[in-house]
Amino acid sequence: QVQLVESGGGLVQAGGSLRLSCTTSGRTFSSYHMGWFRQAPGKERESVAVISANGGYAYYVDSVKGRFTISRDNAKNTVFLQMNSLKPEDTAVYYCAASTSYSIAYYSYQYDYWGQGTQVTVSS
Repeated sequence: QVQLVESGGGLVQAGGSLRLSCTTSGRTFSSYHMGWFRQAPGKERESVAVISANGGYAYYVDSVKGRFTISRDNAKNTVFLQMNSLKPEDTAVYYCAASTSYSIAYYSYQYDYWGQGTQVTVSS
């Protein structure tokens, strides 16, 4: 069973930065595509950023392009989400997820394993 544990969430003022981390158990982390998703109250879960298994490709939702950066360290079984210039509309629970899909995965239904989530709150 693969376990994912997120950390790094918290309360920050608009314009500030946070760095989320997600550490994954198991020996096959380097074979997983990884993604960060978020869910705000009353809204559906949305994909924020995904990264390919080898780290060579990344995708971002338009609303975070130029502000967020996804990266991974396969030696440490960890994926990161660096969030800069945070806005109140970024407030949500952020989840990391792992996909065993052969091709890059953009949608939540393509992900097999999920973390418990970490709260990010951006005050105006």
